[in-house]
Amino acid sequence: MPADTAGPADRHRLVCRRAAVRPPLDGLLAGAPWDTATRSPTFVDMETGAPGFYDTQVAVLYDDHALYAGFWIEEPHPAAVLTERDSLIFAENDVEIFVDGGDAYYELEINALNTVYEVLFVWRDTYIAGGRFDVPELDLRAAGASTFGGNFDRDTATFWTGTHPRGQRFAFRDWDLPGLRTAVTVQGALNDPSVRSEGWRVEVEIPWTGLALVAGDRPCPPEPGDEWRMFFGRFQQLAVGTTPINPAWCLTPHGEYDTHRPERFTTVVFSES
Repeated sequence: MPADTAGPADRHRLVCRRAAVRPPLDGLLAGAPWDTATRSPTFVDMETGAPGFYDTQVAVLYDDHALYAGFWIEEPHPAAVLTERDSLIFAENDVEIFVDGGDAYYELEINALNTVYEVLFVWRDTYIAGGRFDVPELDLRAAGASTFGGNFDRDTATFWTGTHPRGQRFAFRDWDLPGLRTAVTVQGALNDPSVRSEGWRVEVEIPWTGLALVAGDRPCPPEPGDEWRMFFGRFQQLAVGTTPINPAWCLTPHGEYDTHRPERFTTVVFSES
């Protein structure tokens, strides 16, 4: 049985159902348990909410071990060249997941070569001596943390602080989520513009033990009825004639071209059914 698809009214809330069996993590997204997952509406432009040029859908599942996400990505000519972990994957075609924990959030990006980019962001106002982020793995100097104000903050008045009301974040670019597993399959041909393809699919397994630092005091794994905020997005390299464009599509539009707005992420509701 194919997965159900949520209606357009559900793009601000996505149901995460309990998986009856553990996903195989083969990147195919076929059979159990993905045949019981609810696919999202197709992604829209991050700023305007207009439909994306290509179809993109996501579904999420969970069990006591991990959060699972699957992406169905329409792309007639899949392309990817970056192979080194933590390359700037957003500079080419990718899909993205952000998981918000209130005082910190986790960013994951994947391209069609299954190359992964990860960053852990911690809001500066919560990074205090003796706090839960004052741990050896997040030592600012040893981890080489950067300060981050948000996407495209280039105005002279906000260059250092960014435009988010909460201010800056510390970005831990070398932090890797323990136990993360990903898989990608291409339905067609990769990096061959002479072949018209169906697209590609991505399957992700994010263990709850790895998300514990992000989750803080929240139950991890979540309990039925719990709500978390998550971002599901896609960046695409296109060209009109000789003019390159780089649209950003996501499930819940942000009203501006900025992925780093946790308060505007999709609400994910965990369900026992």
